[in-house]
Amino acid sequence: MDFSQAAAVTSRLEVLTESASTNAALRTLSADAEAWPHLSVIVTDNQTAGRGRLDRSWIAPAGSALAVSVLIRELPSRPEAIGWIPLVAGLAMADAVAAQLVGHEVAVKWPNDVLVDGKKICGILAESTGTAVIVGSGVNTAMAAEQLPVPTATSFAALGEVCDGDRLITDYLRRLDGLLSALVAWEDSDRSGIHDAVSARCATLGREVDVDLPDVSTLHGTATGIDADGRLCIDVAGIMHVVSAGDVVHARLT
Repeated sequence: MDFSQAAAVTSRLEVLTESASTNAALRTLSADAEAWPHLSVIVTDNQTAGRGRLDRSWIAPAGSALAVSVLIRELPSRPEAIGWIPLVAGLAMADAVAAQLVGHEVAVKWPNDVLVDGKKICGILAESTGTAVIVGSGVNTAMAAEQLPVPTATSFAALGEVCDGDRLITDYLRRLDGLLSALVAWEDSDRSGIHDAVSARCATLGREVDVDLPDVSTLHGTATGIDADGRLCIDVAGIMHVVSAGDVVHARLT
């Protein structure tokens, strides 16, 4: 795999022939702050024991998907602003995917799943190390239609496209770096422009949704917006609920 363009826009990039989990590998390596500075990256196209949100497994056939983990050391001082990092990563990846899938509808399902024509092409998992944040992304690139795990998934190959992995990661890192820099500088999602940018890409807003919450309850209502802290606002029979974590299912549009 050639990622020479991506290597030029980050502080350190390591390409692994195989990794159980790029997030777990980067977490271990990040203990050496000098060797692994801000915006260090690990990439592989063969992740054998990846994890999604809620500890779900994420496994793809070798060579069919790209797993990329980014180490973020330069963080906003306000905890509320740090909560925007997963949404910022989703926006950055959606923009990178859209640059290669011209003519397709590319959007984000809150908080950070990337959808193409309503189907998931990328999942993102952000994890704190205590002093830094690791953002892992799994993008379905060469996965054939019959290899897709669920009918609601898609890939570049299933769409009849060939993904330029180097360009994808380069575009993602550039956009992510710019958004993170704005978030750190302003410490505020509104003044930085991040709230508007994320909202514009978010396909969840204005939709009827079911939200499965961590306490196993489910909210059914209309997603009306994203608040200043990145939480999803759900109108349930006229009562507003604010969700900081949960699995969102979009109702079908008729």
